[in-house]
Amino acid sequence: MDDDRNPPHPEIRAITLQQFLEALVDPVRRSIVTQLSAAAEDVRCGAFDLPVNKSTATHHFRVLREAGLIRQYYVGTARMNALRGAEIEEVFPGLLSAVVAADRAGRAAAGAVG
Repeated sequence: MDDDRNPPHPEIRAITLQQFLEALVDPVRRSIVTQLSAAAEDVRCGAFDLPVNKSTATHHFRVLREAGLIRQYYVGTARMNALRGAEIEEVFPGLLSAVVAADRAGRAAAGAVG
């Protein structure tokens, strides 16, 4: 993951609760986090089921990365995304799993998949 194209990521201890919560205000970003939490492995940007165009999705990935929720890196030409779940759990115990559970419940109640 030391490719020069890989973007910088904040140190996990530098992430504030405010940054974490603000990043998850948007339903598209919550969907990305929920999909990553259910994935068996890291997911390339184009593989997400999102209701937005590519440039808007890129913005949402950047917000999540800058807030410290995801790690992005390149494999060939594909930009991969990994949820920083274990790291987040150390700083905000139980918060990520609560957000993901609430997002899943909300989507189920609305009849959406995610």
